[in-house]
Amino acid sequence: MEHLRHLVAQTEMKARIHVNQHNIRHNIKNTSDRRPVITIKTYKSNEYVDGVEIIGPSKLVYSPDKPLSCGARLWLECRYEDVKTTNGGEIENDDTCST
Repeated sequence: MEHLRHLVAQTEMKARIHVNQHNIRHNIKNTSDRRPVITIKTYKSNEYVDGVEIIGPSKLVYSPDKPLSCGARLWLECRYEDVKTTNGGEIENDDTCST
């Protein structure tokens, strides 16, 4: 049973998703040379995208005293397998976050 738990743990990779403020500032000044503003970090790599949809459980983390190596103090944590991305397109807004 312990061997099975170890295999399951290996297949589930944690993702940390945050917004890149530097790229937002760049995009405001350079409308013809836009950069992706969302970063998806794993222990293996960084992906830069324009949109993200999380299809599983997630947790929003604020850590002002212990930021990520990139400097982010607020990020979303989830399983990498639960992340769907768009790049250059838009995710359809269903207004579920409107007030």
